Amino acid sequence: MIVELVVSLLLLASGVLALAAAAGLWRLPDFFLRLHAPSLAVTLGSWLVTLASVLAFTTGPTQLSLHVWLVIILLAITAPVTTVLLARAALFRQRRAGDDLPPPLGARPSEPGAPAARAETQGPGGTP
Repeated sequence: MIVELVVSLLLLASGVLALAAAAGLWRLPDFFLRLHAPSLAVTLGSWLVTLASVLAFTTGPTQLSLHVWLVIILLAITAPVTTVLLARAALFRQRRAGDDLPPPLGARPSEPGAPAARAETQGPGGTP
């Protein structure tokens, strides 16, 4: 009886996180801000669903059910990587469009009067 209550609460908390992520997608003005809300909710929500699944399948007459952890391991690897790739693709598109963005991390500020392309062709330590 208590296990079903805990499983239900974990699943409800995961649903609330999904609603918060949907509200973030709807209300936030920028793509990068919109990307942030669901990425956090997916991470915590998937952990809650996995914990609920482990509790639900382990309390029966069978043994400890740990195969559910494979799902969360896969999600813990793929969700952040996908978020980073989407953000990098959006930054690349905005830089190509000429929007005012911060320079790339590896770019050095160019000296006054130096061509702008020189800063991009320099290697580590300022050597070409």
